[in-house]
Amino acid sequence: MPLDPQIAAVLHALEGQAAADFSQLDAVQYRQFADNLMVAPPGAALHEVRELRVAGASGELDARLYRPQDQECLPLLVFFHGGGFVVGTLDTHDHLCRALASQTGAVVVSVAYRLAPEAPFPAAPEDCYAATCWLVQHADELGIDGQRLALAGDSAGGNLALAVSRLAAQRQGPKIAYQCLFYPVTDAACDSASHHEFAEGYFLTRAMMQWFWQQYLPDPAQGVDPLASPLRAEHPAGLPPTTLISAEFDPLRDEGEALAERLSAAGVQVRLHRCAGMVHGFISMTASVDVAARVLAQACAELRQALA
Repeated sequence: MPLDPQIAAVLHALEGQAAADFSQLDAVQYRQFADNLMVAPPGAALHEVRELRVAGASGELDARLYRPQDQECLPLLVFFHGGGFVVGTLDTHDHLCRALASQTGAVVVSVAYRLAPEAPFPAAPEDCYAATCWLVQHADELGIDGQRLALAGDSAGGNLALAVSRLAAQRQGPKIAYQCLFYPVTDAACDSASHHEFAEGYFLTRAMMQWFWQQYLPDPAQGVDPLASPLRAEHPAGLPPTTLISAEFDPLRDEGEALAERLSAAGVQVRLHRCAGMVHGFISMTASVDVAARVLAQACAELRQALA
């Protein structure tokens, strides 16, 4: 299928942005540029949106709580933003978190984990796991039901959701009922067929993804660690039921779908949705891409059912 016309229009609008030289790119400068580019228009109005401080692996982290209605004991959806482990903030994904809260009926908490290269692997997964544990431990005072817990994330955030699910299983941590992964990062190799087929021209490039991994991993050998590359895990069983969204024109498409196959073969219930005509990052384009709005609604329905 060709590119969706609305996606093609978005890509055309981005053509004027200066192309980055990833051999010379400074992470701090790129972060300032990318975070401004990623901020979307205001999202849905909710009953409550407030800032939190939650536990991280090495100190407190910023977080943002989204309560869709004036009701206690709502289920909890912990969200981890994308951005290649290097960029992204609570603000860049504010609209998406508002939509998730509004459409799932859950309290969503978005976690501002530490970013690479200042805080390289495994800081981010350890932060996300510590924050999830803290939220469950403080569920009563936050007015949420910590026994109805799901995780969600896009791109690198999907990778981190998988890492939290793995750590929770290994460490007898919080019981996670479900995870929703939007085009997750799953393998540091960046060598799948889709990485080569869609290496340039579709928003996320292979060179960009390789640069992100270089910032994230102090040692390239860490790329085989299942906490960094979930596709490399020998034993994927024990992870929660999963919705995984892939995009047809995404370098990460094949590694995400390969993970879905691995999970299913290990007995994990998986709902895999390949979205025709879409590119990486499309779920944040609901204001201008009709398919994105429909796919988000479907994912939220599956989350809502899992947390009922």
